[in-house]
Amino acid sequence: MENTKWILDPTHSEIQFKVKHLVISTVTGTFKSFEASLTTPTEDFINAEVQFSIDVNSIDTNQADRDAHLKSADFFDAEKFPAIQFKSTSFEKDGDDYKLKGDITIKDVTKPITFNVEFGGTANDFYGNHKAGFELSGKISRKEFGLTWNAVTEAGAIVVADEIKLSGSVQFIKQA
Repeated sequence: MENTKWILDPTHSEIQFKVKHLVISTVTGTFKSFEASLTTPTEDFINAEVQFSIDVNSIDTNQADRDAHLKSADFFDAEKFPAIQFKSTSFEKDGDDYKLKGDITIKDVTKPITFNVEFGGTANDFYGNHKAGFELSGKISRKEFGLTWNAVTEAGAIVVADEIKLSGSVQFIKQA
């Protein structure tokens, strides 16, 4: 079978992250601009090749000052490192769902990551496009990528946790 190419439908996709703040609550952020592709050798997506790129400057936590701080050299250093990149190394069946393994690059540091992938299925939209939907979840240690800024409150609470939970709800369009 010939490989099938799928491209991201950005209007029906989102990428989020969550991090503990002061150890008592969670801050959620999104990236508003990203692109991805999926190349499949089979109809069931096994061994698919997945790539994505996220525009760091599109970060949005609903608080402009925090977003500016996250873009600064204290965190992502978006001027020097404008993109987060991912390239898969495997996409394997795991029960009814999948495990997506690959390398993620943040601030020029590349580390392996595994995403749990829930397959939502395929469907045709009103325009005749064949689409596939997936929900992804994974986590990283921000410090492993040089996102090391931190502070401690007077009471000794850490302001920003190390573990970052990543999630995505993505829809791909099959290319003819």
